[in-house]
Amino acid sequence: MASASSSKLLFLRRLSRALKLSSSSSSSLSVRPYVFLLEASRPSDLAKINLRSFLSVASRSFCSRTLDLEDDSQGPAAIDYSSLLQEDEFHKVADSTIQDLQEKFEEYGDCVQIDGFDIDYGNQVLTLKLGTLGTYVLNKQTPNRQIWLSSPVSGPSRFDWDQSAQAWVYRRTKANLSKLLETELEKLCGTPISLS
Repeated sequence: MASASSSKLLFLRRLSRALKLSSSSSSSLSVRPYVFLLEASRPSDLAKINLRSFLSVASRSFCSRTLDLEDDSQGPAAIDYSSLLQEDEFHKVADSTIQDLQEKFEEYGDCVQIDGFDIDYGNQVLTLKLGTLGTYVLNKQTPNRQIWLSSPVSGPSRFDWDQSAQAWVYRRTKANLSKLLETELEKLCGTPISLS
């Protein structure tokens, strides 16, 4: 008896969640699925019902548009899947970027006096340790064609290659990877660095 009441409770929670989703969705839903759900009174019937199959919640859509780095009103840029780099091109650009960053970080390490300053590259992951100031981690994400950055200042970011800008750009904030690192490292270490 306890399992029947817990199944009904679970069902009611799912139904409540589904109704909330549908009321916030812009798509129109048929009432019939809900009637069917309410008529299914036995727990064995409830277990067979997949709420997602009854809901037509608007799916996230992507559209193609050019990334305008000067326009702040656009919000996050949509992904234009046709402009994604081919895998071999992605590796070429990403490896070159990470190698250039590694060399410039090594030169920078000679200019700044920070206890615990260390650079490590292995398994396609570049790690820049700044002692007590924090650690930066950069790595390639081949399936997404992105470079991911973990920063002690700005947190995690995912950068896409922008062909027109010839730079890695974080679509949410339109930040340029090199410029972001230059700004943050200068603030943390007190010495400017040129990564462009």
